[in-house]
Amino acid sequence: MPAILSIGDAFPPVVLHQEEVMQFSQQLFNQSFPDINRLLHVFPHGQVEKRHFVKDLDWYQHNHPFVEKNNAFIESAIDLGSRAISNCLHNHEYLKRQVAYEEIEAIFLITSTGIATPSIEARIMNVLPFSEKTKRIPIWGLGCAGGAAGLSRAFEYCKAYPKAKVLVLAIELCSLTFQPNDLSKSNLIGTSLFGDGVVCVLVSGDEVEAESICSLESIPKILATQSTTMRNSLDVMGWEVKNDGLYVVFSKDIPVIVEKWLKPIVGEFLHEHQLSMERINHFIAHPGGKKVLDAYVKTLQLDSSMIEISFNVLRNYGNISSATVLLVLKGFLQKAISGEWGLCTALGPGFSSELLLVRWD
Repeated sequence: MPAILSIGDAFPPVVLHQEEVMQFSQQLFNQSFPDINRLLHVFPHGQVEKRHFVKDLDWYQHNHPFVEKNNAFIESAIDLGSRAISNCLHNHEYLKRQVAYEEIEAIFLITSTGIATPSIEARIMNVLPFSEKTKRIPIWGLGCAGGAAGLSRAFEYCKAYPKAKVLVLAIELCSLTFQPNDLSKSNLIGTSLFGDGVVCVLVSGDEVEAESICSLESIPKILATQSTTMRNSLDVMGWEVKNDGLYVVFSKDIPVIVEKWLKPIVGEFLHEHQLSMERINHFIAHPGGKKVLDAYVKTLQLDSSMIEISFNVLRNYGNISSATVLLVLKGFLQKAISGEWGLCTALGPGFSSELLLVRWD
């Protein structure tokens, strides 16, 4: 049972409140949408209060070529990624001692909002003193499911190499994909929802003495994972790649899909491990948006208190794509007690589901 030992994060300095972004969107899209005032209801209804951005609001009013946006992504990703890693490995809140960079055997880099070759973790290895033999596993394109998928791949690595300590580093700078000339409702919804940030998670194998490193009274262990992809659902969520960058694809049917498609998947996954939702103490859900969280409550028959941490993350950070579920997980680290069960879930392009079963020991 690979263990989650620490989590660190880093956010850009620009913080914008939802009212500011709504006024910006009203000015920008006023001539394009005849029913703009009705559409702007997505801003307050989404219950996002503030978000972090790598640029100030004036920057987003202008067109920027893809190369400029992507260069901004690389620069900020290296800076914020390095900070999140350091915060994770040196986190006195979760660790009894600092974990040296040289102890890390592999880095799983998760992103969908920028492109770089060499990938970002290679560039960070020229900033932080990782071993030259550190394995690099960049994973691109999983969108909002990427954080949970990264944990799953780290789980599998640590099962194969039980002495390993690995990092899952989710870097998402969603604002740099903003398209001021995209007049779709998907773009307007994305503008109301997405933010920027980086989260890093330290995972270790069974033969690492977790108790000698981690100061948590109860340490979360990953017991099992499952990935599921819905056939013929490529148009539900993702990017449309055009000359000037990435254009968001965001189906209005996602909450309905959660209700109809996800429930049997969750039920079968838990049944394989002789569990049911009634036995789950902590629901670690990626907050794709208010409607998605509401759909979780409805279809899985949850008490609303079980998505409180997810809602708090959505309220204070918005949707940071893959990194968001890792922030939600962070909220549970010191809340859970020994013997309790957690279910981690996230949905992303594919259309796909990622599930992880967690127990605190």
